[in-house]
Amino acid sequence: MKVNQVELVISAVRPEQYPEETIPEFALAGRSNVGKSSFINKMIGRKSMARISSKPGKTQTLNFYKIEEQLFFVDVPGYGFAKVSKTEREAWGKMIETYITTREQLDAVVMIVDLRHPPSKDDVMMYNFLKHYEIPCIVIATKADKIPKGKWDKHLKIVKETLDLDPRDQVVLFSSETGLGKDEAWSAIKKFM
Repeated sequence: MKVNQVELVISAVRPEQYPEETIPEFALAGRSNVGKSSFINKMIGRKSMARISSKPGKTQTLNFYKIEEQLFFVDVPGYGFAKVSKTEREAWGKMIETYITTREQLDAVVMIVDLRHPPSKDDVMMYNFLKHYEIPCIVIATKADKIPKGKWDKHLKIVKETLDLDPRDQVVLFSSETGLGKDEAWSAIKKFM
């Protein structure tokens, strides 16, 4: 998809703040600092639409990015090791759970994992949560440029086995540095629209 028009519509924390449009939504989930913002920026062809931070836990709201008046990317707070209080983490968890389990416009979750490492316990927990609620999932295995091409298959196998991936769910090799997987990711997203 060629993206010319994109805007951050709202940073929401409660359902009454969600946009009223009925266009498809795709939540971007992943552990803190896995590269969700870099993924968004590469997909929409912008350098800094989604703010990138080296500090985990920067995203603290549901950020609704409207793309071409056709769909929303919804950047959700990262899970895992964000350096915030337990109370704050629980509040984020509740906010994410409420959005994912109640939002009718949500077509799929784009779950971002780091190809260099086996998915974490938090990744497995998130994937199982999505399966429990029968929410379609596209797994983006990012940072592929950091691994020699000859080892991609081995690392993909580890991702699929660790998540116990449902055969209906697609895994896309991705690099926000090189653009690898960008077209495949758009194709996977369009299937749900």
